[in-house]
Amino acid sequence: MIREDLRNVAIIAHVDHGKTTLVDEMLKQGGAFRENQNVAERVMDSNDIERERGITILAKNTSVCYNDIKINIIDTPGHADFGGEVERVLKMVDGVILLVDAAEGPMPQTRFVLSKALEMGHKIIVVVNKIDRPDARLDEIGDEVLELLLELDANDEQLESPLLFCSGRSGTASLSQYEAGTDLKPLFDTIVNYIEPPKGNEEEPLQMLISSIDYNEYVGRIGIGRIERGSIKVNQQISVCDYTESKPSYNSKIVSLLQIQGLNRVPVQEATVGDIVWISGIENITIGDTICDTECKEPIPFVKISEPTVEMTFAVNDSPFAGREGKFVTSRQLRDRLFKELLRDVSLRVNETESTDAFRVSGRGEMHLSILIENMRREGYELSVSTPRVLFREDENGKKLEPIERLVIDVPEESVGSVMEKMGSRKGELVEMHPQGNRMRIEFLIPARGLFGYKSEFLTDTKGEGIMSHVFEGYEPYKGDIDRRNTGSLVSFETGEAVTYGLYNAQERGQLFITAGTPVYEGMIVGASPKTDDLVVNVCKRKHLTNTRASGSDDALRLVPPRVLSLEDCLEFLADDELLEVTPESLRIRKRILNNSMRAKTKAKA
Repeated sequence: MIREDLRNVAIIAHVDHGKTTLVDEMLKQGGAFRENQNVAERVMDSNDIERERGITILAKNTSVCYNDIKINIIDTPGHADFGGEVERVLKMVDGVILLVDAAEGPMPQTRFVLSKALEMGHKIIVVVNKIDRPDARLDEIGDEVLELLLELDANDEQLESPLLFCSGRSGTASLSQYEAGTDLKPLFDTIVNYIEPPKGNEEEPLQMLISSIDYNEYVGRIGIGRIERGSIKVNQQISVCDYTESKPSYNSKIVSLLQIQGLNRVPVQEATVGDIVWISGIENITIGDTICDTECKEPIPFVKISEPTVEMTFAVNDSPFAGREGKFVTSRQLRDRLFKELLRDVSLRVNETESTDAFRVSGRGEMHLSILIENMRREGYELSVSTPRVLFREDENGKKLEPIERLVIDVPEESVGSVMEKMGSRKGELVEMHPQGNRMRIEFLIPARGLFGYKSEFLTDTKGEGIMSHVFEGYEPYKGDIDRRNTGSLVSFETGEAVTYGLYNAQERGQLFITAGTPVYEGMIVGASPKTDDLVVNVCKRKHLTNTRASGSDDALRLVPPRVLSLEDCLEFLADDELLEVTPESLRIRKRILNNSMRAKTKAKA
């Protein structure tokens, strides 16, 4: 059976190449909205953090109807840290739309997601997006994509992939770079004519792989997947089995069955081969499970998700201000929340430690873990986290291996020197370098730990004009020691409230992170020192009043505006002997040992 009335495609690209904006226009021109309906920009980015940061974190499904053919579209994340989402959803589609920025060309994440799609044998439609950019390089982009396909060992059919030129923002596409499009009809036609329709036998026993999990307070876990063969009905008795045979199969019942129409999930009574469906009623369902007929248990092999490369310790907050701002503060609540996250995120790992109050959490990168921390603090959790650490491996000879990232940097020519200097000290190895107009694109292979704390330095060195992106490349022998930070910390001397007089004296020692009126405690970090050693400062010190007055000495003290740190900035700043206290209202960096004299004694012994 061939489903001529259905196509399943995923949109893959590097971060910020315009996937979600293009999906907006596909929904509008596919009739998903009323003509007078007020629709927000990037409507698929429904999560608050996604809208604030302008990035896609979770893969999301939608559908449009074109000439009586339903096109299921999956919008995927572009950031390397969420690559696990992309790897999973590619199992649900028959082809992909590869989006490439008309100025930037193929970037690290383009290479990563495209290699995964080629491994699965998917058909590729190449779309050059943002052709209306003034710095677009339309003549060169097609050649760069072809070179990338050749590098990734694409087959002959994939090398002959159709090439379209598109402006996602204005909703136009054309088959030629010399002709301006008027709508997205060429893109829809290419999807319908080039992407193969789903095939399968609806008369055979049911087989469906769960590729994604959602959670709802009312119905519990919801499994999302595509029906490979057979059909599925509401109230049908099914069997759940696992390809790895790590858990026994068990029987259950389909309580509800949903399909996507536009942006809405619509209840249906039955679905068949090729349909992407949401099912509920199966209590312990997880990603990688196969839903089968009770009489024919044949699990489907599941894609091996890339292993985590970065680890942090999440622990109960034990600072002097613990429990003041958070709703969930105990180790049991922290443990339950972390293990609940595992149900949705297959790229995450959570391990118990010797202490009942701390957990080792591993992910694909700093951003992967920082998004989890941000979500937890918004939900009312209070916790402390350690500095990020890379996960080392050993080869068969016992040699230490470390994760290496492929880093692409796009900077103005005058900033190349400072970037090269920093990369050298962080063990970066130059791979390629070529000019693009008055800018320079430089490619490095660098240890993952060499990137910790570099982003803020990079923006300073390039005066905010630099663009950097990286993707996991592989494991290589250990490259040697790298200094994590070349600045020290300004540490609070006592517990109290920061006052202007104390801050005025402290600001001469370095850059402050707090303002007057901020509550502080002994051992809390209130600023950065330009020297490598830590300095203890008393920001609570008040001026003693006397009856002696001198001309000009009592003028208002002027404070330099403090540097306000975001969550990512805090994680970048952390040294090995420091922790980040995260609450719904505050982010505080502190020393592991709060008592100043005890910390000095410990350091002297070391």
